[in-house]
Amino acid sequence: MAAPSPASPGSPLSRRSLLASGAVGLATAVVPGAAPALAQGKNRPVLTHGIQLGDPRGDGAVVWTRADRAARMVVEVSSRPDFADARIVRGPMLTPAHDGTGRIRITGVDPGTRVHVRVRAESGRAASEPVEGSFRVPGGGDGPIRFLWSGDVAGQGWGINTDIGGMPIYGAMADREPDFFVHSGDSCYADGPLEETVTLPDGRTWHNLVTEEKSKVAETLREFRGQFAYNLLDDGVRAFAARVPHIVQWDDHEVVNNWYPGEILDDDRYTQRRVDVLAARSHRAFHEWQPIIPAEAVDGRIYRKISYGPELDVFVIDMRPYRDANSPGTARRERILGEAQARWLVREMAASTATWKVIASDMPIGLVVPDGDDIEAVANGRPGVPRGREAEIAWVLHRLHRSGVQNVVWLTADVHYTAAHHYAPDRASSPEFTPFWEFVSGPLHAGAFGPNKLDPTFGPKAVFVQAPPRANVSPMEGFQHFGEVEIDRESRDLTVYLRDSNGDSLWSTTLNPQERPT
Repeated sequence: MAAPSPASPGSPLSRRSLLASGAVGLATAVVPGAAPALAQGKNRPVLTHGIQLGDPRGDGAVVWTRADRAARMVVEVSSRPDFADARIVRGPMLTPAHDGTGRIRITGVDPGTRVHVRVRAESGRAASEPVEGSFRVPGGGDGPIRFLWSGDVAGQGWGINTDIGGMPIYGAMADREPDFFVHSGDSCYADGPLEETVTLPDGRTWHNLVTEEKSKVAETLREFRGQFAYNLLDDGVRAFAARVPHIVQWDDHEVVNNWYPGEILDDDRYTQRRVDVLAARSHRAFHEWQPIIPAEAVDGRIYRKISYGPELDVFVIDMRPYRDANSPGTARRERILGEAQARWLVREMAASTATWKVIASDMPIGLVVPDGDDIEAVANGRPGVPRGREAEIAWVLHRLHRSGVQNVVWLTADVHYTAAHHYAPDRASSPEFTPFWEFVSGPLHAGAFGPNKLDPTFGPKAVFVQAPPRANVSPMEGFQHFGEVEIDRESRDLTVYLRDSNGDSLWSTTLNPQERPT
């Protein structure tokens, strides 16, 4: 069955309208082929999953779409919502080689401009119905910069539930009218099959929209494609993606829980147990289904820098494919970024002239995230000198300090609760670094957990925490979160809000920019 039609192009992006339009199909239906096979014949092409915007830059952004048959992607670009002054940009062919997906970077627009796009797929003389979106180009203007971040979608058995409006937190995020959204990873749960119904502790029933691909763990390329396609079956997700450019990274569940290169799975659900094979398939599907251009990443994968005017640079890092095997973390030094990425991060941050340097991290620094008896994230839970992956992060922090880099903020998700951590050298056993904040927010639409133990190595202090009373609380019970950052262009102050699933602020703080030492 083909995916539902996208929300009408002209519909307003509000939480009320997204909730009202949340029904994407029968809640208990198993929908075969979340990413439908490319069709044949003389019918008009169909844009099956709407459009997505991504990686905003000073002269434009990436526009993504998918057609149900071989067709040419065509984008109208205009400064007016009626497209009276539109120019035509012809994009790539959408073919089976890339699951019908394609993207193109729209350029040549002025900073601060509100850009309207209208996307079609053309096959011969036939054209699809258009899908519209819009975004604001970075820079220009005197209003604040506002962006959001969070992660963890459709995990722990909690998928699209039309009883509650699909994934309603996307409507709450839309209400904030952000300039862009940083997706901190776990954009899907390829290792977490969904069941049609789940009985909640209070006796209520949770209903999942289930597709063929979401009914088992992902192993084949087709199954990974279906994992990334799934979220776009939700009207609210699709509407948000057409109005808010995404800066997307990945973590572990896009492949399998807690994975590392070279791992061999001991899991009877899998016939393909070589993680390197699974990761390669997921990597391909990720880049097909996300609004990211691989060639714009430093090594063609994930890590990259997004500049958003003189006030902000976002450094998107990747803690997954360059790491050493998960271990107790007691060795003198282990990798989580890898030497090339660590040196790139220090070099680019030291060269940045932006007031604020935000590191979008797929995992927290100071929270202990276990993998059985081993360590999954950075912190090893032991006081004293940095060891294991802590040593590599210590090197980054020390180098940034020695280079005089100021105004660094770390944003992350992963642990499925929300928190604010302040790191200070006078509390640390590894004291050579400049104080900084790490803000945690999630999940978007998954089981809620936490809180995790803080490791003392870099002197963190938990200033705020909200976590559920028990493990794997469903989205129906709350404890879903996203974070918001607002930068005042005049004062250059940066304010962080930690928000709940309704968009209400649970906690906030304002940071004042510090001058770089001369």
